[in-house]
Amino acid sequence: MGPRTGPPAITQDAFRAADGTMLPLKRWLPDGRPTAVILALHGFNDYSNAFDAAGRYWAARGVATYAYDQRGFGRTDRRGIWPGTETMVADLLDATAALSALHPDTPLYLLGESMGGAVLMAALAGRDLPPGVAGAILSAPAVWSRDTMPFYQRWALFAATWTVPWMELKPPRNLNIRPSDNIEMLRALGRDPLVIKATRVDAVRGLTNLMDLAMESADDFAVPSLILYGANEQVIPKVPREKAMARFPDPPAPDAGPRLALYDDGWHMLLRDLQAEVVWRDVLAWIGDRAAPLPSGADGHAAVAELRNGGGPE
Repeated sequence: MGPRTGPPAITQDAFRAADGTMLPLKRWLPDGRPTAVILALHGFNDYSNAFDAAGRYWAARGVATYAYDQRGFGRTDRRGIWPGTETMVADLLDATAALSALHPDTPLYLLGESMGGAVLMAALAGRDLPPGVAGAILSAPAVWSRDTMPFYQRWALFAATWTVPWMELKPPRNLNIRPSDNIEMLRALGRDPLVIKATRVDAVRGLTNLMDLAMESADDFAVPSLILYGANEQVIPKVPREKAMARFPDPPAPDAGPRLALYDDGWHMLLRDLQAEVVWRDVLAWIGDRAAPLPSGADGHAAVAELRNGGGPE
């Protein structure tokens, strides 16, 4: 991020950041005035189109969704270059202010998927919600911190960062990690030229730094929020996932702090899995009444209760 040159703003097809950078933006708007607004942050190597199906579903039910390509991703300049956590957080807060000004009398919710969820955790932990914001939604937030990685993985990242930070890496074919059960969607992502397929080493280091901060932030993430994971999650390993879930503060009231939900049929890409409509419906229900149980019952999952009662990993 460069020096601030003016107020941030939402234009027809971009979010103009405070330093004048234009970040491509998509919007899904209902007919008439929205009952609520969602500002959505995509995951690593993805871009704003990640929310197309969910955005259309929510728009048909009166909720507007806005999503911008975060710096270094999608259609932005310097694609593939890690922008830095401080910049990503600043952009989020500026976009929040711009959307609040655009919809001054409508409740605004911040949604982050994977890396986007980690950005939300870094931005909101230990703070009150920004003006106009009613809550946050974290879908499979990225919390794979260094202290939960095997030592050889940490050392490999350290060595590569200092020797070949510019090197682009493709995911190994033999990892056998499935981000979703929606195979057609995954194939479409593979054909999408705006989805990054090879990642620079220094971008991996930047993401890891962000995930470190997200894990540290879990203890102080006390805002009204809905935190979602799938029981079939394979991208964020079980140990860091459960460690973070156990660290989120217990809410003083049903509508006043983090609400955890676990989906038996859910994977990492909860908003695009085959059972995504179940999650979309839960999000709408929570926005409508943060104190009521979710229609799916995912917030009453036995594993969630166990984590809340101190049954998380050592």
